[in-house]
Amino acid sequence: MRHRLAGGLILTGLVLQILRLAGLPVMLPAVSVAFWLAVALLWPDLKRSNRRQASVLAGVGVTLLLAAALRYDAEIAWVHMLDGNTYVVAMLVGVSFIGLIGTRQGHAPPPGSAVTGRRGTAGTWLGVHLLGAILNLSTIFMIGDRLRRHGELSMPQLLALNRGISAAALWSPFFASMGVVMTLAPQMEYATILALGLPLALAAGTLSLLDLSRRFDLDRVAGYSLSPRSLLMPVIMAVLVMLFHFGLTPWLSIVSIITFLLPGVALVSNLPRGPRWTLTRVRNHALERLPAMRGEISLFLCAGLLTQGLSSFIGAATGNDWQLFAHFGAPQAIASFLGIVASAVAGLHPIIGVSVLASMLDLSGERQTLFAFIALAAWAVGTSVGPLSGINLSLQGRYGISGTRMTRQNLGYAAVLATLAVAGVVVLDAWL
Repeated sequence: MRHRLAGGLILTGLVLQILRLAGLPVMLPAVSVAFWLAVALLWPDLKRSNRRQASVLAGVGVTLLLAAALRYDAEIAWVHMLDGNTYVVAMLVGVSFIGLIGTRQGHAPPPGSAVTGRRGTAGTWLGVHLLGAILNLSTIFMIGDRLRRHGELSMPQLLALNRGISAAALWSPFFASMGVVMTLAPQMEYATILALGLPLALAAGTLSLLDLSRRFDLDRVAGYSLSPRSLLMPVIMAVLVMLFHFGLTPWLSIVSIITFLLPGVALVSNLPRGPRWTLTRVRNHALERLPAMRGEISLFLCAGLLTQGLSSFIGAATGNDWQLFAHFGAPQAIASFLGIVASAVAGLHPIIGVSVLASMLDLSGERQTLFAFIALAAWAVGTSVGPLSGINLSLQGRYGISGTRMTRQNLGYAAVLATLAVAGVVVLDAWL
């Protein structure tokens, strides 16, 4: 009963957010409360590491809000204190509905067959990268479970899954990282991010293939073979998002468009089988898949509360005059990027470092693009190497690999990718 109620609340939060985007008089706190109540119901089911991180984030956020109000007599909009990252959570819930397209259960692996050698490993990286750019973490299980039909996953397979999906953070508008960054830096230029992020992601794939070919014998390592059909859905989704963003609803952000578009496409694809079939699938999704998102939802909501508290406290303590850097250029961006990556290696999710950094900066439009790039790059590097990132926690829980071992295996890759990202920062700073 507890899980069913939580799933219903998460679905309610998504519906309320879509109604807000449609212009109906729904207040944002109503959306936030629905998500937070779901987290409270699902709290006992969170992994210990997730509970610890979420508790610290929320506790520090509330403490800072109280300190700002009591110590500095700041006016705190308490009714909105839970609203941080609500837009991102709604987007993540919306993206999950894409799993209802095409298969009865909604989680069957995409088409493709296993091949071996470098071609197979390249196919695994590219498959999880392209599909993960739309479907996020669920792609790890879709492709990973298919590969496991040939035996327990080997280290090269696990690394290809890890690196392929983490690199999608560099450019995908559907990825959680982009949702967070677009919320924190609403004036960022996505076209500029795409122009740098996509080549960097391709470099990450090339680097991964060279590294795995050098360190492992891939001749008998099963991989995933892409087919044109498996690429059809990502292409269609990307085209639809761009159509709405530049044509039909240019006043809405990409985060907002994804929030209503993907559930809408999922419903339309099921309606030909009848309303009863569609409602049954939505009900099953709400009761099974949505409660399983408890780790992601709790982390993003608590990180949003931390950002609210930190920005309010800093503003109250300094009279809104203090910021971490007087000027945010290449040196400052590089230092921030390396700091977030270091915190990820130490066990913090990159969203924490990104949120804290955003609360201590006051950036103009073009500087927001620079901030967005280092945040996305830190997310891509940090989630690949961080032992407690959602990607590595998923691999640990599903396939039994040690998070510490994954960190060690990825240190060299992360160092090279970080170097490329630093070069990208220098190029972008000169460009801007």
